[in-house]
Amino acid sequence: MDAETLPYALDLVAGSGVVLSPERRAALRTSLLLVRRDYRFEQVRLWGRIQGIRGAYYVAEGLGPDRIGPRSRLYSLNCVDWSLLPIPTEEMVIATTGLKGRFQGDPSYEYENLERKDEVGKPYEEEAGIDKAVGIVPRGAYVKTPLGPVHENRSFEGLSLTEAKKLSSYFHLTDPVNLKNKTLLEKADLDPAIDFLDSLEHDVPKGSWSIQVERGGRVIVVRSLLWLGLTFYHVPNTKQHGYIYFGTGEKNLDLPFML
Repeated sequence: MDAETLPYALDLVAGSGVVLSPERRAALRTSLLLVRRDYRFEQVRLWGRIQGIRGAYYVAEGLGPDRIGPRSRLYSLNCVDWSLLPIPTEEMVIATTGLKGRFQGDPSYEYENLERKDEVGKPYEEEAGIDKAVGIVPRGAYVKTPLGPVHENRSFEGLSLTEAKKLSSYFHLTDPVNLKNKTLLEKADLDPAIDFLDSLEHDVPKGSWSIQVERGGRVIVVRSLLWLGLTFYHVPNTKQHGYIYFGTGEKNLDLPFML
């Protein structure tokens, strides 16, 4: 969620019980603008907040020209001071596979590594990691250029209300996985300029997303039932859309039994 549209998104999550004081809201908006200037990012978005036991981490991401290319991530404990997060290496991912439970909310806390013996030495890759699930965009909001980079679609005027109610109208803003497995026949009806991402409709388990029409039909809200706290919104027939995550960072492993 970029600094300009941040207030709108915070109003939506407030409806889910997440409340930020006016002081925190103002600090977030001002500090993110300064982060964009100081680090020379093309855009800075508030990824969300992970609530720990002792405190909370506010996470932001800085974007370059390619919207699904490498991005920098930063965290803050007070919504004012931001620090860069290191880019996770394969070794770092493997070393943290055994960690369970909630974050402490204290950067100095040392976690005890409980390795999964059956996976030692193998790259750990969660089927649907929270980072891959959070970024959501409406179909057509981004275009892929012939040379490869992905940019915002300046001609995008929003989804119609009918299309906005369909899960197939929303994509994951990350490198596609399911798309690569489609046959040539399945790809024949796709527009390579805008259908280059994975649709939410193919996510596993089925039913892990909830679409709701709110504010008298003026706003479509998509929420994840797998990563509780993930909220996406789109105002039909406008460019307005965004996402934010406010949760504990824990996956809802009981979802398959709840559906």
